[in-house]
Amino acid sequence: MTATTAHAASRRDVRSAAIGLILGAGAILALLVAVGWLVTGPLAHVWPLSAEDGVNRALARHRNPALNGVSGFFSTVANTPSAIALSAVAVIAIRVLTHRWPAALFVATALACEVSVFLVTTLVVDRPRPAVPHLDVAPPTSSFPSGHTAAATALYAAVAVVAWRCGASWPVWLLMAVPCAVGFSRLYRGMHHPSDVVAGAMLGALCVLLADRVVLGDGSARREPISRRGRR
Repeated sequence: MTATTAHAASRRDVRSAAIGLILGAGAILALLVAVGWLVTGPLAHVWPLSAEDGVNRALARHRNPALNGVSGFFSTVANTPSAIALSAVAVIAIRVLTHRWPAALFVATALACEVSVFLVTTLVVDRPRPAVPHLDVAPPTSSFPSGHTAAATALYAAVAVVAWRCGASWPVWLLMAVPCAVGFSRLYRGMHHPSDVVAGAMLGALCVLLADRVVLGDGSARREPISRRGRR
């Protein structure tokens, strides 16, 4: 294969990946908007959505200083400045440790997809915050979905995927305890309804799956220790 042919093939691959990413993100957006419409419309007074206000009030009644502090920490870990900083550190660390750009690009793509879909969804789906005292300042975006939960899911799931593919054992999946803690913290602090948190986790997970398919593809799914991988 000549250099010209290889360059043309590379451009086609990039174009195909970009098209796949755009179409995939559009599908995720359509799904999330549809779920948001159901949650705020036809199914709003149907169980289990009808029980969400009771869950919010119960959590607000059982607040205490210890949980306030712990939930505040996990809520801060996933706010916008922290998420940007942690994501940048993760992308750089993965590039340095794996010596491969695709793994780092995979994490960055998952996060970019999550942010893009989240922002558009909040413009389309208008849902007020829970009617309980808020322990954080409410951002101007819609309550649906939980951006904190979505960002934490996308980041820690993507990092776990990379670590697992690089030979890490199953405990690496304990990283998913972080987005779980973030989701509960957002509920506890009165910032989201339970369905907002579920939708946020779904958004983050779908963006990771999309990035995995588009950036890494089927051919790079082998698990291999970092020490055995050559520099690329």
